[in-house]
Amino acid sequence: MAFFLFSIYLLYSNTKLKRTQVALQLSEQRLKSTVEGSGDTLWDWNIATGEVVRINDRYMMPIGEKAHFIPNAHLIHPQDLVLVDRLLKQHFSEKTAFFEASYRLKDSLNQYHWVLDRGKIIEKDNNLNPLRMTGTIRDISHLKSTEERLNLFAKCVESLTDAIAIYDKQFRLVDLNPSYLVLFGGRREQYIGNMFSLPGYDERYINQVKVSLKETEHWQEELRLRNHKNTLLPIEVTIDEIKNNHGQITNYVVVYSDLTERKKAESQLHNLSNRDRTTGLPNRNLFFTNLKKLAHQDTHHALLVFDLDNFKKINDSLGHQLGDSLLAKLAMRLSKLVRQKDTLYRLGGDEFALVMAGTNDIHTITRAAKQFLAAIATPFKMANHELVITSSVGIVLFPDDGSTPEILLKNADTAMYHAKQKGNHYLFFNDSMNEQAVKRLQIENLMRFGLKEDHFVVYYQPKMDIKTGRLVGMEALVRFITPKKGIISPGVFIPIAEETGQIIDIGEVVLDKACKDVKRWIDQDLFDGRVAVNLSAKQFSLPDLTTRIDIILQKNQLPSYFLELEITEGTIMDDPKEAISIMRSLTARGIHLAIDDFGTGYSSLAYLKQFPLNTLKVDKAFVDDMVSERGRNMVDSIVTIAHNLDLHVVAEGVEKAEQLAALEQLNCQTIQGYFYSKPLSAHEFTAFLKAQKQRENENQPHLKVVN
Repeated sequence: MAFFLFSIYLLYSNTKLKRTQVALQLSEQRLKSTVEGSGDTLWDWNIATGEVVRINDRYMMPIGEKAHFIPNAHLIHPQDLVLVDRLLKQHFSEKTAFFEASYRLKDSLNQYHWVLDRGKIIEKDNNLNPLRMTGTIRDISHLKSTEERLNLFAKCVESLTDAIAIYDKQFRLVDLNPSYLVLFGGRREQYIGNMFSLPGYDERYINQVKVSLKETEHWQEELRLRNHKNTLLPIEVTIDEIKNNHGQITNYVVVYSDLTERKKAESQLHNLSNRDRTTGLPNRNLFFTNLKKLAHQDTHHALLVFDLDNFKKINDSLGHQLGDSLLAKLAMRLSKLVRQKDTLYRLGGDEFALVMAGTNDIHTITRAAKQFLAAIATPFKMANHELVITSSVGIVLFPDDGSTPEILLKNADTAMYHAKQKGNHYLFFNDSMNEQAVKRLQIENLMRFGLKEDHFVVYYQPKMDIKTGRLVGMEALVRFITPKKGIISPGVFIPIAEETGQIIDIGEVVLDKACKDVKRWIDQDLFDGRVAVNLSAKQFSLPDLTTRIDIILQKNQLPSYFLELEITEGTIMDDPKEAISIMRSLTARGIHLAIDDFGTGYSSLAYLKQFPLNTLKVDKAFVDDMVSERGRNMVDSIVTIAHNLDLHVVAEGVEKAEQLAALEQLNCQTIQGYFYSKPLSAHEFTAFLKAQKQRENENQPHLKVVN
């Protein structure tokens, strides 16, 4: 019985042992699979015998030598052996919890690979001497390659002369290179964690940069930034996005490139190729370059070309060196006379040119020509000689006399040639233009004198209700009456006044006189309507326009209700948004506004409905064209637009009964023109008002003002 029980126990034990062995094999197989899957090599070192057991061995070879402390020492790169030896001894002496070393190890193909070797002593004898150590080896060659590449890039970034800053995706600074501190000063710690900014630029500009960067992934601009010495420098700022493999933004790289030296070099190169060495003036090359740029601008310019009369005699008699010195002194003398926006050039030899930008004002141009001629004729004292020279000036206007620099220069030379025949003289390109220039200058001088001597007077043309024939207002019209020249047509003097800016003073004279006359007629109980006064484009653009009008109204004690300002269509369409702002300021004072010459410009209906207007005037050209069906339909359309916008309609230039009848049919409300009355002087208009008043008192068709 006992034997039977022992047999059963033995059988049970064997079965249990086999199960344990199977489980152990499975565990070892799983461990091996895990290690193989991780790419690591697992090693177990019997320190006493030197035997190393390995799994998935790629590097280890039979030891062959037992004299060295390190197993497989012959496979470790000689340059790394000292490091491995030191780290291993530190672990054996319990100075480190683990052994860990990166070194180069030779594989079975005799090729070195970077490996990460990690291990730990897991068994000791009774005397605490190490008996067994286990660990893993991992191939980190690809990591080392990446690390070396990153280190190379890092060294490159650190050695760059351009300042570089790296920000996170919230634009918070995370790193910078040494050149950043060289440029902006300070210490690294004071910048880390700061939000992106550009000194001297506000938050609104920074937000614009971020928006642009979001749209294009790249932003680049030349800015003026202060360095650590508080000096403004030209710096090109470049910003780029850095994204991960999923396309998500992780960082922003900002590069600051100091352009100071490049700008200096460019300036020096520019001066060498575009400056005359003798006089320091811009040369012929720059003359053509700049004149081409001006030719693309939609503005007027003037070109004055002059040379020195008989300059060759000075060179021949006194030498070229003294001649060059004379030219240099002349350039300095003339440069002092040049306006800030104008440029003096030396075209070559003794020929010079003055480009006057943004003007065709005859007075300004001729004054410059006279100043130059006088300055040139002033004697030069040089080398015990008193040199007296003269010059001749040819003048052309852009675009009247040519659309290209070549044509302008050719025509200016032609004019200068003719001017030489008169000696020490200036001349415009051709006779007709010269006559016109003289006439314009005379008109300008007459206007200047007329403003001083009160030669501008105001005439009034009645505005009549088309259905009742009653007076509802009048338009103030300027007349220029000179003692010697008589009446000068508005078509002659007004365009010149617009160009010279004299229209501002003339406009204020008209407004002042009109307000004064209307106040008198109101006090005499002859009138209670509105007077319409034209507002020029230059007046409309004045920054203190409303203040000027307020002063005139207060001076004459005229309520703003009695004033209507007529503004041309072209004036308000130059800058519609600004025009709306100005017009609202005027209407807020109770002043009525009318758009004059409607249909002759390029009004946008989208803007027209936004203008705070009260009246729309139909231009005389449309009224005259009403004899045709097309012309009549045009006026009909204009009147319909006005009524739809709730605007009062005035037709000007009505001269015939047929026009009156047609306008009445089209529901036009008010007319003005020779059919009722020509423009009248203040004295004549007083009589006109009294006659209207008398008719009213006699219960005949009488005045009734439309508000």
